[in-house]
Amino acid sequence: MRTERNNDTALGRRGFLKSTGGLILGFVIPVSGRAAAPAPASPNAFLRIAPDDTVTVMVDRLEFGQGVHTALPMLVAEELDADWSRVRAELAPAGDAYKDPLFGIQMTGSSISVAHSFTHYREIGARARAMLVAAAAERWQVAPASCTTSAGTVIGPGGRKARYGALADAAMKLPVPAAVQLKDAKDFQRIGKPTGRLDARAKSSGKQQFGIDFSLPGMKVAVVARPPVFGARVRSLDAARARAMQGVIDVVEVAAGSGGRGVAVIADGYWQAKQGRDALVIDWDAGAVDKLDSGRQLRDYRALAATPAPAATSISAVYEFPYLAHAPMEPVNCVVDLHADRCSVWAGVQFQTFDQTAVAAAAGLKLTQVTLHTMMSGGGFGRRGVTTSDDLVEAVNVAKAYGRGPVKIIWSREDDIKGGYYRPAHVHKVDIGLDGNGDVLAWNHVIVGQAISAGTPFESVLIKNGVDSTTTEGIAEAYALPVKLTVHHPKANVPVLWWRGSASNHTAFVMETLVDEVAHAAGADPVAYRRKLLGDNRPRHLAALDLAVLKSGYGKKQLAEGRAWGVAVHGMSGSVVAYVVEASVEQGVPKLHKVTAGVHCNLAVNPLSIEAQVQGAVLAALGTTLPGAAITFRDGVVEQGNFNDYTVARLPDMPHVDVFIVPSTEPPTGMGEPGLPPLAPAFANAIFQLTGKRLRKLPFELG
Repeated sequence: MRTERNNDTALGRRGFLKSTGGLILGFVIPVSGRAAAPAPASPNAFLRIAPDDTVTVMVDRLEFGQGVHTALPMLVAEELDADWSRVRAELAPAGDAYKDPLFGIQMTGSSISVAHSFTHYREIGARARAMLVAAAAERWQVAPASCTTSAGTVIGPGGRKARYGALADAAMKLPVPAAVQLKDAKDFQRIGKPTGRLDARAKSSGKQQFGIDFSLPGMKVAVVARPPVFGARVRSLDAARARAMQGVIDVVEVAAGSGGRGVAVIADGYWQAKQGRDALVIDWDAGAVDKLDSGRQLRDYRALAATPAPAATSISAVYEFPYLAHAPMEPVNCVVDLHADRCSVWAGVQFQTFDQTAVAAAAGLKLTQVTLHTMMSGGGFGRRGVTTSDDLVEAVNVAKAYGRGPVKIIWSREDDIKGGYYRPAHVHKVDIGLDGNGDVLAWNHVIVGQAISAGTPFESVLIKNGVDSTTTEGIAEAYALPVKLTVHHPKANVPVLWWRGSASNHTAFVMETLVDEVAHAAGADPVAYRRKLLGDNRPRHLAALDLAVLKSGYGKKQLAEGRAWGVAVHGMSGSVVAYVVEASVEQGVPKLHKVTAGVHCNLAVNPLSIEAQVQGAVLAALGTTLPGAAITFRDGVVEQGNFNDYTVARLPDMPHVDVFIVPSTEPPTGMGEPGLPPLAPAFANAIFQLTGKRLRKLPFELG
């Protein structure tokens, strides 16, 4: 019942862009895997070396906190032998040159950015270095083999030196080498070294421009009133009060997401637009759409999951997981400058290929007439990866209706929490049979939840035999268990989307708490029992687990009174994260004090980013355990609206986190998401040690 992503696409590399003002190097990667013909002059550049020695690397992903704005330039700089102090980064616009080498679309997600670009970006640097060396050798009339490079300089016989900036114009006129020799890992000077982020100074000083900060001369701001029930339409509208308000320019009805209709108030600024939106009197027609009720849905899900337990069942458990909002710090926003023959869009998006195509269709333009600028984003956790591009299409519709210049559409926090996309609600039912030695004889596992991939461009790949792998990922992938898996995908009038950790954000909780429960039933230490189940077939899981255990002092260190250990290990995106945590229960409230992480992500390109990713994942996962961390529906309407009634973890909740990385020189695997799934089960396992109570729900309920 598993669906595996196809990562076997062969890579063809051809086509380089030459331009004045420095060396610009890039290449097109064909989706089909066949070698591409030389590309015509087009914005396929990845690397720009200016006369002042500044090296600018185009980052073909979205940077929204995960660190690719630094990691990808590190890969180029390593093979280029660049002077790191002169390296800069820019986010690339939508374009064929920037499509993922294996997936064939420009995207950020599934923790693939560094893993898929590891060779890709290093080859860009290596080819540029070879061209710079050739230019210097030609200038000095020496053999290229007699030259070396260091810190942005070509060094020739007799100690002659030439800076890259002085060679760039000549280098760009030379042929691009068809093949290059990449460095051995033992020779890395930048890769693998803790490196401060290129965007850290701008972000910490407030100078970084995010999508929500961007503006154009004459730009107006729109705020949209969207239906309270997904798919509802406007029955009647009274906009008189809104139109009469100072600063309000126009009120227009537009198509909104999920098949509904909305009303946009266009004004001189955000506050005027929001005040105008709040003054609208709208009678919504929701008669033709289903109105979800969370209580009824939970009963229905439990009924679907309620298969008869086997006769020899030793453990029977039902788990419940609510809808979750993504709640990134920066809400959704977009600037559209629409003309009769062209359209420019500025937005932080995860799927540039889909988004550019959707904008062109909505605007009635050719793809070549649409420029999509990728903006730095304040978080996402999956929210900016909408394959239907609802947000951008709505923004284009507003711009078309307005028709008098550029428009910025801004979602408020309440708009996004009440009318965005959500991690699906799930119910798991598991019945486990054990023998007298505590070994698992049977594991019957039922999952009920909406299929995220249904209706997306990924459906044919991710849904096999009616089962969406974005629901089942993380089940029976690490441990040698006789799992029989059944999946139900009921439909609901709620738009769903991947949330950080994909399916693993709920499957890992089920698997790791149950493995802990089985270990307890067998009278075994939870770490020893996991080692037994992992056996010799999961050496990376074992390495991560052993490292976390060693560094935490588990089994050797005496914990403070009232504290207990909790353990969990989980793999996704090719990486493995193991946690050993220390927790307590204070006046009936669970408290997480310390987290020790063992991480196996193969080669850590930037260990500082790995540490930051794990720390951020710990806080995000901790948030899912806190009271109020749930989206609920009543009569089709989301009951939460902001952080006062939708809980996210805050800095006072943050435990002490130590991150340790298993040394490796193998090509890197993904780390954007793997740190999240095992945290909540490790915390829950510690609570069991303190209370004897097995937790079956997120968020936690101890009562």
